[in-house]
Amino acid sequence: MSETSPDCLFCRIVGGDVPADVVAESEHSLAFRDIEPQAPTHCLVIPRRHVATVGELADHPDELTDAVVLAAAVAAQEGLDDGYRLVANTGARAHQTVFHAHLHVLGGRDMTWPPG
Repeated sequence: MSETSPDCLFCRIVGGDVPADVVAESEHSLAFRDIEPQAPTHCLVIPRRHVATVGELADHPDELTDAVVLAAAVAAQEGLDDGYRLVANTGARAHQTVFHAHLHVLGGRDMTWPPG
């Protein structure tokens, strides 16, 4: 599980080379505040191992489950009991800008529909 990519920003966060405001962690995942929040609460949950997209992470159900469980724990910890949005942008057309799988935990305001 120690696979990393030296050019990946999120791998560098996992490795401690880039600082982040870490809010929670688990065996397979790390959660930290987004530096460009799109809601009052905006955290990212990433696998510790480098996987480019959530679609690829689906090939590793234990790690995918761990990320979703940690996302729910972050939402509870952040007091988002009235609702939150869990988003995974997968691929360039979906506006994924860091190609290390990640989930956005967004809350603290009403979310509109449809998104984007």
